[in-house]
Amino acid sequence: MAKTTMQDIANALDISRVTVWKVFNNYEGVSEDLKKQIINKAQELGYSKALPIQEALSPLDKEEYTISVIVSRPESAIFWTNIIHQLAKDFTHQNISLMYTYVPSTYSTNYSLPTILSNGTVDGIVILNVYDQKMLRLINQLDIPKVFLDTVPEMPCNKLSGDVIFIEGTCSVHSLTSHLIEQGHTNIGFIGDIQYAQTNLDRYNGFLLALKDYELDIQPHLYLTKKLGIYSYQKEIHDFLNNLSTMPTAFVCVSDYVALFLYKYLTENNYNVPEDVAITGFDGSQEYTEIMDIITTVNVNTKAVGNRLSRQIQFRIEHPKAPYEATYIQSEIKYRLSSVHKIQ
Repeated sequence: MAKTTMQDIANALDISRVTVWKVFNNYEGVSEDLKKQIINKAQELGYSKALPIQEALSPLDKEEYTISVIVSRPESAIFWTNIIHQLAKDFTHQNISLMYTYVPSTYSTNYSLPTILSNGTVDGIVILNVYDQKMLRLINQLDIPKVFLDTVPEMPCNKLSGDVIFIEGTCSVHSLTSHLIEQGHTNIGFIGDIQYAQTNLDRYNGFLLALKDYELDIQPHLYLTKKLGIYSYQKEIHDFLNNLSTMPTAFVCVSDYVALFLYKYLTENNYNVPEDVAITGFDGSQEYTEIMDIITTVNVNTKAVGNRLSRQIQFRIEHPKAPYEATYIQSEIKYRLSSVHKIQ
């Protein structure tokens, strides 16, 4: 005779298996009347008779379950798709179905999340490249295990109802900036929207800490840190550079994406890199072939990030009441030609 599963109980009562799981794990959000029905049906079907209800099986013990990866801007960079591919590989070995759920890059009035995220179809969600505050708030309200990769400064860890994984940036950008200073650079610019993501703000803070450690003046006119439009990066960066009275001898960029626009501007305007201007980026992106072997960068291991997200969402599903966690993944700095020229 086949073993009774949570799905059998859910089918018998015409409810979702997540609702059954919540009851077996003392999770909030199920009425007392429905709890009794689920317990009675479990006993009737012979499910977990030997276990106290609070020790019943977690969702990971069922035959198969589903995790949704919520993404914005599905045309996003290879950086993001590499992380998703690693998640898919890990989930395959764990008997987990991976589902993509796309949400708009910006929230609009009356927008509602897909019902598949709240009707019990999915057992957990991983949130990638969603950087709109209102959209994040909407996702944050879902009563389901969650793991975020990064967040926005307006929604720090203590406002998230889930775990969050960060790519460490403060220490690594501190090291990059220190490297430039030790090459003789004292007028160093910074380019990156620090309101866009917490990791961007972390990188800016690392930049400032290095200037402080070397007792260099803060020069805000050399820093483009304002909010930038998703589709107007190049124009806004070029406008900023055109308005500089004197070009810095080095720039710290918040990402390789930004570094690419800077590199193109400099070469088109007859600056040599790094003889005239040194550049550092972040991410170690392989898709920007024009600069990927030139730009000094922080090489993020997307495989490790995907693997960590996979393990964290499984932990969160198994332990829904455990304290939320914030984890920082460190990356290796790759020093390349764009920053090795020493000022005489």
